[in-house]
Amino acid sequence: MLATSQLAPLFDDHLRMQRQRTDEAMAACKFDTLAIHAGSPHMLFLDDHPYPFKPNPHFKLWVPLEDAIDCWLVYRPGEKPRLIFLQPADYWHKPPSLPHGFWTHHFQIEVIREPGDARRHLTQHVGGRCAFIGEWQEQFKDWGFAAANPRELLDRLHYRRAVKTEYELECMRHASHAAARGHVAAEAAFRAGKSEYEIHMAYVRATGHSERELPYSNIVALNTNASVLHYQHQERETPAKHNSFLIDAGAQFHSYAADVTRTYAGSDGDFAALIAGMESLQLQLCSQVRNGVDYANIHLDAHLRIAGLLHDSGVITLSAADAVTSGLSGVFFPHGVGHLLGLQVHDVSGFAVDTTGKRKESPKGHPYLRLTRTLEPGFVVTIEPGLYFIDMLLDEARNGAHGRHINWRRLDEFRPYGGIRVEDDVACTAGAPENLTRDAFAALN
Repeated sequence: MLATSQLAPLFDDHLRMQRQRTDEAMAACKFDTLAIHAGSPHMLFLDDHPYPFKPNPHFKLWVPLEDAIDCWLVYRPGEKPRLIFLQPADYWHKPPSLPHGFWTHHFQIEVIREPGDARRHLTQHVGGRCAFIGEWQEQFKDWGFAAANPRELLDRLHYRRAVKTEYELECMRHASHAAARGHVAAEAAFRAGKSEYEIHMAYVRATGHSERELPYSNIVALNTNASVLHYQHQERETPAKHNSFLIDAGAQFHSYAADVTRTYAGSDGDFAALIAGMESLQLQLCSQVRNGVDYANIHLDAHLRIAGLLHDSGVITLSAADAVTSGLSGVFFPHGVGHLLGLQVHDVSGFAVDTTGKRKESPKGHPYLRLTRTLEPGFVVTIEPGLYFIDMLLDEARNGAHGRHINWRRLDEFRPYGGIRVEDDVACTAGAPENLTRDAFAALN
């Protein structure tokens, strides 16, 4: 992992690549200017307080700036990109500082004091066919844009975004290191018998992030709460016994995300052995992140391996192959094995076949898989197999065809633990995969 002071040459190359990709997309779609709006804050209903602000990912691809309310990036091929930067005259809030750092010399920065002032700056320079990208607002309708979020242009830009530049990969390495620090602190809090809320706070402190800087809301689940895939609470009360702990929590660096999940047992025993089995099969899946591999096949192999683990643990009586074919494995593993990762936790264009927007849908019977593309060097994906004891799905199975293939007495031994998920962020390369997550944990030792 490079020091932040060494990011400059990587960003230079990153920006050259974005210009090249954007030039090609604009030429194909016959646009001569691109205007990307970072976005505006949204106010709560009947309130004067806004929701947390996150810039448009198209803006963040060019400008590593989170505090970018009502800023614009204007790009014309062959010209220096222009950053229209809102620095309001305000005594209610502290205005953002003028951008500085390794990236700013690439941009012509123009300061405005009111959001509406951007119109004058845009109309001075925008001519011909200008495409707008961002969250559309009614006030923009007479600003001279030829099209708003044109599908053909977005499809081309999104498709190329899956291949990360070295700058992007380095940012994700930094994010992975922050997440690893948080996960180590969270495990220590769990071992010390803390509540979900206390574990969450230990994680946040260790990452150095504020709540709003996290790429997504942490999942911090003790005991049966681990059976809820997107468990959204952080209970203040400490349970009588810490049977298990599942944490899905990330970090970010210059807007690039890490997305990491770990599961722990409170003591040795069969559930700890089940976690060890999941760790082993997850690493085998990670090793498959290679150039030319159909990601959907990794997902299907995850089902086969999880079904084998369930069979070997005495939870199901069907063979692994029959459990997958019959759909029984989906009772215990109801989500996809992972997704693209980058500026967004669930990065775009996971189903694209090419730049035209043509899609490859997920395999039949697997509606929640978010990625079906063939992997290429530069892709970063998550590998997150899971195994859960979800009452709703188990009740359906008991009353259906799957009921006779489940050892209910054995299953009930595992119910108090909720479930297991193990997730790493893995970069596809021209050779062996780079496991950003495991490397980050190893660097802490």
